Amino acid sequence: MTALLDDYGLILLFVLIALESFGIPLPGETALIGASVLAQRGHFSLAAVISVAAAAAIIGDNAGYWVGRTGGRRLLESAPVVRRYAPRMLPPSEAFFARHGAKTVFLGRFVALLRVTAAWLAGISRMPWWTFLAWNAFGGIVWAAAVGLIAYYVGEAAADAIAHYGAVGGIVVAVVAVAAAVAFHFWRRRVAEAS
Repeated sequence: MTALLDDYGLILLFVLIALESFGIPLPGETALIGASVLAQRGHFSLAAVISVAAAAAIIGDNAGYWVGRTGGRRLLESAPVVRRYAPRMLPPSEAFFARHGAKTVFLGRFVALLRVTAAWLAGISRMPWWTFLAWNAFGGIVWAAAVGLIAYYVGEAAADAIAHYGAVGGIVVAVVAVAAAVAFHFWRRRVAEAS
């Protein structure tokens, strides 16, 4: 099993993240967390995990964008459930993406529902592709690096806590990690205001 994981783990990571980014609700982020913990245990290179995750996110999102752009409107207009709402919903969607598209594409990478739908919505709303590509690549790289690094350093501690103390230990580690991050944020803000 370990040999299979070592041989095909990064391929599976790529497939899960790419398909999730394309618009199929799969556990891509969970796969990234798992691969990062396995990297900490020596199964993969962390740089390889982050690179594969970022590439998969960018490629999957771009595929979703182009499907949404080329066939999304026809799909909305032919689907009986949404056909009558499409003419009313598309203009506000286009206006929203014209004003907030870059932020939505970037932040969508960090929100589960948007991670699956943002690319399609950007394509259907005719967001300019170069703008989409730039913000999507930026979001994919930041997301892969942030989730990968956090899982690499905190994930192992959570896994050890669960192994030794059960789920309660894992929850305690997660709460401590979140509290430390919040404290650091407020400390940094206070330092910035003082200077």
